[in-house]
Amino acid sequence: METYVNSPEAPDSVRDASNQQILDAYRRRESEVAADLYAPWHMGEVFRHERRRRLAADMLHRTGVFPKPEDHCLEVGHGTLGWLADLIGWGVPSGHLHGIELDARSAEVARTRLPSADLRIGDATEMPWTEETFHLVIASTVFSSILDPRMRKMLAREITRVLAPGGALLCYDFAMNNPRNPNVRKLTRRELAELFPDLHGQVRSLTLAPPIARLIAPRCWWLATILEMIPFLRTHLLAVLIKRPTDP
Repeated sequence: METYVNSPEAPDSVRDASNQQILDAYRRRESEVAADLYAPWHMGEVFRHERRRRLAADMLHRTGVFPKPEDHCLEVGHGTLGWLADLIGWGVPSGHLHGIELDARSAEVARTRLPSADLRIGDATEMPWTEETFHLVIASTVFSSILDPRMRKMLAREITRVLAPGGALLCYDFAMNNPRNPNVRKLTRRELAELFPDLHGQVRSLTLAPPIARLIAPRCWWLATILEMIPFLRTHLLAVLIKRPTDP
């Protein structure tokens, strides 16, 4: 989960307050949420991850941007591991993986797990990489953690800058607000299009509402699969947006 940088649109005070809000939300979540709620062995989490990973791979393949071993890939806000493990499973060597994470604690955990990856601690609205570096950029539940629309625009511009022509943004995020969590704000299809006017692609809804998935998936996997087919029970969007190649 990421945030902002010095800009006429975002004074230092706004940037600092936004950064602190995100970090405070991390700390509250650590203290208030049960440790096993999102544990990788929980069948609700297994269900969510498998469905998300399968659809993402299919969308990337169908649009011709599935990463190759020689491609350099970036995850913005990777947390303790994020999609970096999926990229390794897709054949991208760890030496071609890059990441930037605001939370130093999470970043250090990720570094111990992937010591040969290029993982930075910092603000994703001012990334240290040059223009058009990455074939694939992943932003997973990143924009929903940014409450200020100005800051979302700044992050979107920076992602577009480091994305190579013909490369893709893989974005997974909340499509609806959670009334119990004021620290996140949904990302709509319309806003996604406004944030990335130079990218085009496809957007799909997915992810059975987590409370339902946690209840149903451990008991009846096929029922959870059927329930996820019902549009109003899906809580997230998955987008593959491609940066138009530059004219010769």
